[in-house]
Amino acid sequence: MLRPVASIRETAGAFEVTVDLPGVAKDGLEITSEDGLLSIVGRRAWRQPGAWTRLHRESVEADCALTLRHDDAVDAGRIQAELRDGVLRLTLPKSETVKPRRIAVNGA
Repeated sequence: MLRPVASIRETAGAFEVTVDLPGVAKDGLEITSEDGLLSIVGRRAWRQPGAWTRLHRESVEADCALTLRHDDAVDAGRIQAELRDGVLRLTLPKSETVKPRRIAVNGA
């Protein structure tokens, strides 16, 4: 299995993960979160028809897998995923305990 290209960006409320999965359809995608590990497995369903002659292909035809480790800063129960045009976008919301808070100052 190949390791897909991925990028991670942090915002105030979440971590945003973008993974390139060309040729992977929604039914060929498996995402699990368990014991601090986020696992992504993409299986490509497209196969070249027998009558075609390949001139060029930009991506290989292998399946791909990626595992990311996270700590308790991520609220695993609220992870969201969207797959569109071969790009997977994951939103990993931060737990309320690690989000920045404004602290009021008392005194004269």
